Amino acid sequence: MFKLQENGTTAKREIVAGITTFFTMVYIVVVNPMILQSAGVPFDQVFTATIIATIAGTLWMGLLANYPIAIAPGMGLNVYFTVSVVGAHENISYMTAFSAVFVAGLLFIILSLTPFREKLIEAIPNNLKQGITAGIGLFIAFIGLRMTGLIADHPDNLVQLGDLHSPQALLALLGLAVTIVLMVLKVNGALFIGMVVTGAVAYFTGHLSFDNGLLSFPSLPEGLTVSNPITAFSDVLEHGLYAVVFSFLLVTIFDTTGTMIAVAQQAGLMKGEKMPRARQALLADSVATSVGSVFGTSPTSAYIESSTGVAAGGRTGLTAVVIAVLFALAAFFGPVVSAVSGLSAITAPALIIVGCLMMESVAKIDWKNLDEAFPAFLIILSMPLTSSISTGIALGFISYPLLKMVQGKFRQVHPLVYLFAVLFFYQLMFLPH
Repeated sequence: MFKLQENGTTAKREIVAGITTFFTMVYIVVVNPMILQSAGVPFDQVFTATIIATIAGTLWMGLLANYPIAIAPGMGLNVYFTVSVVGAHENISYMTAFSAVFVAGLLFIILSLTPFREKLIEAIPNNLKQGITAGIGLFIAFIGLRMTGLIADHPDNLVQLGDLHSPQALLALLGLAVTIVLMVLKVNGALFIGMVVTGAVAYFTGHLSFDNGLLSFPSLPEGLTVSNPITAFSDVLEHGLYAVVFSFLLVTIFDTTGTMIAVAQQAGLMKGEKMPRARQALLADSVATSVGSVFGTSPTSAYIESSTGVAAGGRTGLTAVVIAVLFALAAFFGPVVSAVSGLSAITAPALIIVGCLMMESVAKIDWKNLDEAFPAFLIILSMPLTSSISTGIALGFISYPLLKMVQGKFRQVHPLVYLFAVLFFYQLMFLPH
């Protein structure tokens, strides 16, 4: 079913890859409820909805698309939901906002059933694809460094070297050293082993504890947040949430598409300019977004943390199935998951190392031609500086056709690139992002 031999992998390697990805992204089951709680959504509601959406999207990705890519509520989209949708409008409750998410999810599904999103992957110029991969790599490495305090805020220069004497930083440096040594020695599962070693040291030094016990039962105190599709559409029409739906659509399409391309390229799964089984892969986040809105969470996206599993050897959908199973178990081990994911020093070294591995794409950019190089450079530079994958992609899509037009090479640009250049320009200028 998963074609393990054809993809040059084994069941053991896929299981280790799934465990690795799970531990690098499981923070979402704590962080997402904390963010949406600010919009008034009960913590337990979002905790359970986050897991349901993740399982739905990731199982679809594994069983139907056969990719080692996880789907979960997207960071950034949850902040936009809380601050720009619910927080900025007194007359819009979180229930109404979930209606907008549901409508956007249905539109995602419709677009994914058409050749549109597949053609989009094929239309993206190769240098932009390489820039997206490298930019995301730099972005997640930067996240890993900031999570552990190895990099701290600076009043004038934005960032500076953090306190290397803090327990968090010391644990992160230990995990980074152990993991990179194991990888240099080509030890299978080095990323996961590094996390286990760091976690063990943290536990025995008193920095990791399980004070709230081990087990808790998932619940949905609000029931279904979207129970009637007709009501959802009427909510969008009544409150004029067209821009909100459009923003959810635009950001999710490009966050997910960019992430899928990056992970598929890293795993060596791209066939030239095409991504096999792209339609099923793209349907995964569309379905997950719709399912998630029904139970009470913001839109989903493909998770770039999937690249940690790919680095650990994951090549097929078995990795995704393992991730989904672990998230199902996590629903009953909320206190344990909360404790482990709350100590970023355990997972951050994996993000830093994977960021390094993804920077390999920089070598594949055509640096000799500025009309190809500069848009890729903008993507790489802006993703970590704006903390937004979609903003980086937007700047690349806007600058690429402009430079081609200046040179009289406008026919070399796919019509879809022109279309999204206009849409991205409109989003950056007139919509929240």
